[in-house]
Amino acid sequence: MSYRRVKDPTEVIVIFKTHLREGADSEAYRKTSRRMHELVEQIPGFISIKAYTAEDGEEIDLVRFANEEALRTWKEQPDHLEAQRRGREEFYDRYSVQACKVVRDYEFRVDALDPSHEADHNRGKSQGLSTQ
Repeated sequence: MSYRRVKDPTEVIVIFKTHLREGADSEAYRKTSRRMHELVEQIPGFISIKAYTAEDGEEIDLVRFANEEALRTWKEQPDHLEAQRRGREEFYDRYSVQACKVVRDYEFRVDALDPSHEADHNRGKSQGLSTQ
């Protein structure tokens, strides 16, 4: 077993919730979304992105950055600004963005999972759909 604790976390997590408007060009949207995922991965301080889709069609991206500077760099990225404009004008009927500072960061892991406990471990995993 191992534990990891971060004394003074600087991480920022962005929760980006979207819902496509009726009649939106879904292929153009998917292409734009894939491009944004590719671009954000190039930002210094980017940690990860995971995307989930709810049964009602709402999509949620969880984007992790090492610090606010990395988030600011992403927020000002020209192609990202253009995608935001297109999102408002062409794709979404609604969206929301929450940028959250991590106030506590710790983790527990079983390093070598006992095979007899693996089924129990997998049962507890999220059933959400992820693009990564």
